[in-house]
Amino acid sequence: MVFQDPAASLDPRFTVMQSILEPLEIHNLVDEHEKYGIVRDLLLRVGLSPHHAYRYPHELSGGQQQRVGIARALTLQPQLIILDEPVSALDVSVRASIINLLIKLQDDFNFSYIFIAHDLGVVRKISHKVAVMYLGKLMEYGNVDDVYDDPMHPYTQALMSAIPIPDPTIKRERIHLKGEVPTPINPPVGCRFCTRCRYVRQKCFLEEPKLKEYDNGKLVACHFALEIKAGTHKLADELAEAETVE
Repeated sequence: MVFQDPAASLDPRFTVMQSILEPLEIHNLVDEHEKYGIVRDLLLRVGLSPHHAYRYPHELSGGQQQRVGIARALTLQPQLIILDEPVSALDVSVRASIINLLIKLQDDFNFSYIFIAHDLGVVRKISHKVAVMYLGKLMEYGNVDDVYDDPMHPYTQALMSAIPIPDPTIKRERIHLKGEVPTPINPPVGCRFCTRCRYVRQKCFLEEPKLKEYDNGKLVACHFALEIKAGTHKLADELAEAETVE
């Protein structure tokens, strides 16, 4: 695992070498004569110099600390690495280099990532598949381009509408979510998103939608996903009018 705060995830009493070797020592896999060679190779892999092996976390920058965290995650040659907001605590100028490093490492070692993040630009850059979650429930899942270019769940649509477009001549409708976020301790009985959804109907409050598969293998948990996709604005007006009549 690679953690969100690189400084807090490294033991301040350990040198970089001790931090990287700790997983091997726990599993009794390290040879005394191979220690430095292992650390040296991993440091070079993540873009650090071998002399960083003898430094302590407080002697490193935030980006260097996170590179050490990535090197530590690689020590046992995993098939899966979980990354929890790995670049959110870093300067913007450093984020791109860390993301490019993660992509390169994946190409070199052919492992998988579970990449947890709120930065939608970073998610699109690094991901092949995307899972959109709300209050602990999966709302939409599919290939990254399908989810970003053609979102079907109302929550996904709202998220995508908030992504800035680096062109002042292009206008995008921003979907503003109203209502309160329910407490995760006592979520709604039906759809978790029903208190903020602009297409909400009575069924949404009473019945939790199941994940259904649509085009390109996309999974969506919404009672009205197809109707929303067919005519978003028209359906919003119709649903609002129907609720008023009821």
